[in-house]
Amino acid sequence: MKAICPRLFVYGTLLDSANSYGAYLQQHCTLLQTGKFRGRLYDAGEYPAAIIDTNINQYVQGSIYLMDEPGKILSFIDDYEGFGDDQEQPNLFVRELTTIETGLGMIECWVYVYNLPVDGFLLIKSGNYKL
Repeated sequence: MKAICPRLFVYGTLLDSANSYGAYLQQHCTLLQTGKFRGRLYDAGEYPAAIIDTNINQYVQGSIYLMDEPGKILSFIDDYEGFGDDQEQPNLFVRELTTIETGLGMIECWVYVYNLPVDGFLLIKSGNYKL
């Protein structure tokens, strides 16, 4: 059986420890470092919506976590992000392995990217949801 990537890149509401899912991540993961990927970040109202786009010079900013039990944690977060066969179709977000740029080089991480049209959403030009 192939090992699951143990790193998760988080860029939105999961960074907030007041969010119960964010608190869960902080209890079961180790913060490694900050990073970014090429793409666009939108304000979807209650949460941000990130789109990967390697052809632009804009970035989505966030943090990389090392998960202590990747399979268990990803299953838990999949539910929060609306990802999976048992969720409403098409899924709100999809989980993808993505290359994240860090100060120490490139690293592969899971990231939840928005899976529906972003028409009408406000672009967050800084790429940082916390600002």
